[in-house]
Amino acid sequence: MAFRNLLIPAVNGDTQFMPYAPQTQFRERAQRIGLDEKTPVVVRFPGNVRCSAQLQVVSVTGGLLCLQRPVQPGAIGKLMFLTSKGCIEGEAQMLTPVSWDRQPFKFTTLRELDHYRLQTVIKRRLSIGHRKVEPTRRGSDNSDIERMRPW
Repeated sequence: MAFRNLLIPAVNGDTQFMPYAPQTQFRERAQRIGLDEKTPVVVRFPGNVRCSAQLQVVSVTGGLLCLQRPVQPGAIGKLMFLTSKGCIEGEAQMLTPVSWDRQPFKFTTLRELDHYRLQTVIKRRLSIGHRKVEPTRRGSDNSDIERMRPW
């Protein structure tokens, strides 16, 4: 039985550009935090092109930027932002935008010290968040039902 309507890819040295590398192993998703406060980010691309943004979500593998306009997916630049533990600087690849002003990125290179700083900030923020949520859940019996009720 032959499927003649299927395209059989030609095997040659030419490959199409992929804006991200495929995952070869299953890994647990990195912990991420959403940022309430405005965290300015500067991204420098080759040719002295700079882009300013706000950091919305971050993890040790990447994050989500709020931009004035999206950047070309696949573009690689040096990303810098300031945290309570110091400056985080790494090389990042821009991924496909999720909306006109929101674009995810992934870190392609992050020095060990920057990785440690970022991981520390994320863990601290998550532990503070759990402490705030836990006391209110103990005393509430049906508050989640009341809060989520559509009427």
